[in-house]
Amino acid sequence: MLSNNLKFSLSLITLVISGCVLFRPAPSKLYERAVKNEPYDVIIVPGVPYNGKEWSMTMKGRVIWACYLIKNGIAKNVIFSGGAVYSPFIEAKIMALYAEELGVKKNQIFIETNAQHSTENIYNSYCLAKKCGFTKIAVATDQFQSALLMGFTKRHFELPITHIPFVVDILSTIDDVTPLINADSAKVENFKSIVETQSKWQRLRGTQGKNIVFEKEEKLFNR
Repeated sequence: MLSNNLKFSLSLITLVISGCVLFRPAPSKLYERAVKNEPYDVIIVPGVPYNGKEWSMTMKGRVIWACYLIKNGIAKNVIFSGGAVYSPFIEAKIMALYAEELGVKKNQIFIETNAQHSTENIYNSYCLAKKCGFTKIAVATDQFQSALLMGFTKRHFELPITHIPFVVDILSTIDDVTPLINADSAKVENFKSIVETQSKWQRLRGTQGKNIVFEKEEKLFNR
């Protein structure tokens, strides 16, 4: 079973944000809809900062959920997205290392290492997915982030992007795991945090997707 701390944290997150996302379908409903249309060619998993010692509760939930979706045939592949943003570790590479330790095959894992904001996680991964020939795409993350990104995914892309936020009741049935990784390969030298390279205003614009230069869909295959 998941540790009590993780179960409590996931439940608390769901409780706190439920009032903010009442206008969104519940994760269980989105999951049921997604299962009816499985399998997906690829799921996009946005990154989370890594402290160099252990994964956070948020990263743990996202990675375990991605592994669950792949192992149960709901998704064929995964794109982990995220650069070295707030710490010197490339988020996508760290998540990929954990996923491999949890049994996901290397040829099912793709990484996107340039995104600095959640909207860029989606856009950059979408471009990568199209370049790889994937057409059935979903986002697999926590309920809060998924709810915030729904409008963005509906407005900007030719292909539909399904949302499959993690379901706490399902995660609570998965054995608690503590995989060990060697993070050296994901560490960036001469790192500067985004807090040093971007102002608060620039970071806000990035979160809103305003730093993205959207290309015409037909050009994405040639990126």
